Amino acid sequence: MTEAPFTSRFYTSPDGLKLHYRDYPGPSNAPFAVLCIPGLTRNARDFEELAPHLAAKYRVLCVELRGRGLSEYAKDPMTYVPPVYVRDVAALIKAASLSQVALIGTSLGGIISMVLAGVMPAKLLGVVLNDIGPEIDPAGLARIAGYLGKTKPVTTWDEAAAAVQMLDGTIYPDYQQADWLRMARRRFVQSSDGSFRPDYDVNISKPFAAGAAAVDLWPFFLSMKNIPVLSIRGGTSDLLNPKVFTRMKAELPHVRQATVPNRGHAPNLDEPEALSAIDSFLASLPARLSPWTVLRRSMGSIAFLARLKMTGVL
Repeated sequence: MTEAPFTSRFYTSPDGLKLHYRDYPGPSNAPFAVLCIPGLTRNARDFEELAPHLAAKYRVLCVELRGRGLSEYAKDPMTYVPPVYVRDVAALIKAASLSQVALIGTSLGGIISMVLAGVMPAKLLGVVLNDIGPEIDPAGLARIAGYLGKTKPVTTWDEAAAAVQMLDGTIYPDYQQADWLRMARRRFVQSSDGSFRPDYDVNISKPFAAGAAAVDLWPFFLSMKNIPVLSIRGGTSDLLNPKVFTRMKAELPHVRQATVPNRGHAPNLDEPEALSAIDSFLASLPARLSPWTVLRRSMGSIAFLARLKMTGVL
């Protein structure tokens, strides 16, 4: 795919961090904006192929969560948790003057998207969940815990590519050397002294290891009963169990689903099956919500949050 021009922009989080996102302007008559949120250790470069594709029709913003990419690292590592990320993304939606937006969330980005759907549904035109659901398979969590913040030192891009292949070889079994180099350049950065490091704050592992901010995600998923949803699963994913994937459709029959074959956790969303599903889904969304829909969703969100507080979820 041909790279589309983007602008690096920054905004301030509610607790004062300088956070970064890529802004692909799209055409002047773009019907709405699409906000892409990456996974746990990832950054805006994860969407360097999807974003230009979507920018032919939409404005596209690619988030870099605190502690990733060009976003500032947090002084308190215990702020690397979903409730804080949700507040950060909500602040971005306000800072970028997005009246309504479609979300595409990969893994952690999908968790953030589900929570946003519960707390600010009147802002959302639709949600794409990439290889994540309201239940997370323990096997996938164990695999992530095994490498999070523990990357071995590398001294060349070839070594970085080999390190990524060692981690993800079974997730992308058809990748060749050029693909692994591409993935390495998404995940590592080279400092001015020539050294390499993962492009995230290794301290994000601290709240993850402590199980901080663990919450039952089913209420948030079920709150999307009136929001268009596309759920994408890697055919061999170890994070989104096929039984959970099936239950998601049973609980919310309006949810669209797509499976990307020969992919684990998570599809890169440049695969033909993923692109086709996303294109069709976004094309089905309204350019804006009606005032009645905004009011109904806003009232529903107030009642939803009240129920969560009464049951102790919040």
